[in-house]
Amino acid sequence: MLRALKWILLGLSGLIILTGMVACTPLGLNYASLDYQTKPKAIPELGPDFDAAAARRTLEQALYGPWPAGLAISATAPRLIEPDFLSGRGTLEEVLITIGEGDGRRTFPLVLAMPRSASVRPVPLLLSQTFVDNCAVFPDHAVSRADGQPCEGSSLTGLVGLLARQIFGRYIAEAPLERYVDAGLAYASFSGASFIPDQDGAAQSALAALSSDPLPTSALMAWAFAYHAAAELLTTDPRIESASVTALGHSRYGKSALIAAAWSDQIDAAIAHQSGFGGAASGRSKTGETLVRMARAYPHWVRPRLAADLEAGRGPVADQHMLLAAAAPKPLFLGNARRDVWSDPNSTYRMAVAADRTYEAAGRPGLVGDGLRDFHPDADISFWLRAGGHSVTPEDIDAFLLFLRAHFLSKQGSPEREFP
Repeated sequence: MLRALKWILLGLSGLIILTGMVACTPLGLNYASLDYQTKPKAIPELGPDFDAAAARRTLEQALYGPWPAGLAISATAPRLIEPDFLSGRGTLEEVLITIGEGDGRRTFPLVLAMPRSASVRPVPLLLSQTFVDNCAVFPDHAVSRADGQPCEGSSLTGLVGLLARQIFGRYIAEAPLERYVDAGLAYASFSGASFIPDQDGAAQSALAALSSDPLPTSALMAWAFAYHAAAELLTTDPRIESASVTALGHSRYGKSALIAAAWSDQIDAAIAHQSGFGGAASGRSKTGETLVRMARAYPHWVRPRLAADLEAGRGPVADQHMLLAAAAPKPLFLGNARRDVWSDPNSTYRMAVAADRTYEAAGRPGLVGDGLRDFHPDADISFWLRAGGHSVTPEDIDAFLLFLRAHFLSKQGSPEREFP
């Protein structure tokens, strides 16, 4: 009897957890359309006279709030966690980054996996924001929680961890550290919510305490600034190639990765995986989540009153091809999945087509190929579409590495393997 009750309670707990996860991003039950030529084109059309600075101002006013320039940033000296990480193929280190000053400043831990090849020459940096804390990204390693206390195992285990991996993929939390380090990449990771909470009300309070000027801004813009701040601090390390920093993010952090690429002079490329609305998907699209639904569900992600303005028929006055174009000529990887209609791969591709003219005007090849299935990792706008849903899978990691090899790692040569 007790055993049966235990299984019933576990089943009910699992159902509750599953319902919550699905509410975050509905499971894909249909397929994204591959037909883009008969769909509405991006407005306004961009030409060779595209003004990136003006586009950024428009996007700030229309969607994101202002870029929080001028915030103080600092970091502690690296703490060496493992000098022989991955059987001596790298090191594992941790720094505490502080953004802002006074009582409102925000401090969060960042973990850095550095390949041994960095002792021979500077290496490219892959800078990631994650949904979960470092305890889950680096399980079984002596890293710190957001409050600075030592982790006591992964925060994503048991039934919750199992369901998360089944729904959102193997790498929704853990990072493929061996693959990154063995490829010759430095990999740095921190939780976006450890900087600005991913919660309506708490996010706005943290932003207001962080700085009274500029306000109002959004969590997406603040998370993008965190990419910028971490990159600026980490590239003072001579082991890191300062002109080869890629912001990596999935879903909401894919949005902030694109914003960072468009605004920050410290970010040289972005891997924006399934960034959806507020990211690379068209704000005018009626497919999937839609911009108004996102703004209503997550009002802290965007500028104040956006949902009310959209519901009243005001806007959007800017669309996401302007965001992509504002990053030109930086390489952009736009990850998508066929069943992830919620993130609208079709309008994402149309935004890439519209932004391509700006890349061409900058003397870059931009989007290569024709159609959503045509993946070219060496293109400056690299569009990736796989089977499946809203998740991070080994197949995605393969595509990320192909993109990074084409744009940064190919310039480094093969990682050295002989070190003192």
